[in-house]
Amino acid sequence: MSKVFTITEGLENLGALRTGGQGSVYKGKRIGAIYSAVKLIPTPIYTENRDDKNYRNFENEVAKLLKVNENPSPNVVKMLSFGITESGSFPFIEMEYIEGPDLCELLQPPHQKIFTLSEVIKVAQHLAAALEHCHKLGVKHGDVKSNNVKYNLHTANYVLLDFGLAIMSEEQRRSSIRHAGAVEFMAPEQNEGKMLLQTDVYSYGIILYELLGGQVPFPLPGNSDTGRNSVMISHMESEVPDVVGLRKANLPTGWTGEQKTREMQVPDWLLKLIEKCLQKDPMLRYSDGMALYEAVLSGSLSGNVLPIDHSAMDSLKAENEMLRKQVLTLESTAQAPERKGILLPHFAFALMIISIIGLIAFLGYSQFRSEPQAQQAIQPIDSIPPAVDTTAQERRRIANQRKLAEAAAAKRMVDSAINAEIKKARDKAADSTEDLNPDTSVSPVQF
Repeated sequence: MSKVFTITEGLENLGALRTGGQGSVYKGKRIGAIYSAVKLIPTPIYTENRDDKNYRNFENEVAKLLKVNENPSPNVVKMLSFGITESGSFPFIEMEYIEGPDLCELLQPPHQKIFTLSEVIKVAQHLAAALEHCHKLGVKHGDVKSNNVKYNLHTANYVLLDFGLAIMSEEQRRSSIRHAGAVEFMAPEQNEGKMLLQTDVYSYGIILYELLGGQVPFPLPGNSDTGRNSVMISHMESEVPDVVGLRKANLPTGWTGEQKTREMQVPDWLLKLIEKCLQKDPMLRYSDGMALYEAVLSGSLSGNVLPIDHSAMDSLKAENEMLRKQVLTLESTAQAPERKGILLPHFAFALMIISIIGLIAFLGYSQFRSEPQAQQAIQPIDSIPPAVDTTAQERRRIANQRKLAEAAAAKRMVDSAINAEIKKARDKAADSTEDLNPDTSVSPVQF
């Protein structure tokens, strides 16, 4: 590829990556096949000394940018060098080359028109970290927009690029914004050429709005001056459209019903954060990147992406409490001291007592009936009646034997019933011990 012009010694120009009113970005190549991105500022510098106002402004702002490298951030592009081109005397800054698409490309086909909630929150965290890193060093970006944020394919980080607007004078910024700036992302105060820390916060809110809704709140109709003026006025005067409604309208048709329902549950903290970022008055926004980053971290850690169903949570808590009581009851049963002897149910014990009393009564009655017969047996022979009814005595003897047999059978039935109840009690105790074994069916309950 032929060179358009020489940038500086040891830095080869491989062609333009992007051009615009704020300058052009070229792909550069360092000796040793080190690739970089070179930002050319369209204002020429004729005298490289402090007497030249443009050179002085350029040098002062670049000195701030170089502070960014002192403690590098994975979410901010690294500055490699700066200087004046050999031909044309244009100031330039050289940055690391980030391989990967920018956010603007990720919102175009074949990609979906909106980001998933989890990815929106990831961008929110990474981009807030980038602004926090820059603002605490006193560096304002001034041109935060979706095509100035790249996804690094090697690190999976979102990286803030292109600090070209930061090194322009206020007059240059005003002219550049009016003719070539991305007015869809510009804060109301930028129409007057002002650039505040809150200006970056406003543009940050526009990016999150675009990722959630599928478009910026005030799209540019064409690229005419009339259209640009209309967008600028909307930023200063018009109410921001409902981003949740836009998201619902732009849900991908390929998503399942369950996924659509889940992706519409935008967390309240994120909506409030965007709303505060997009306030017309800079004093009503987050004061700087540090406050913004703190708000994003607090929101991310405060709750889930999906809203909590409190009725379901109450039901789960009640069920957990019931299970907890059951576990405590089983544990107390297992830990109770072992009692000696056999534990009988109340019914079996009562039946046994009644049977014993009945048996004692029957035996007493039988003994009482047998005493007259014994007394008759020891009487003198001469007192025995001459005629004894042996048939009646035999009947009584047979009747007594039958009663004794019936009593024995009743006793066996009682003993069988008692033994059955004892077996049931033992089986139940064995089952309770087995249920309390941690290696069997009872699993721990989480609370």
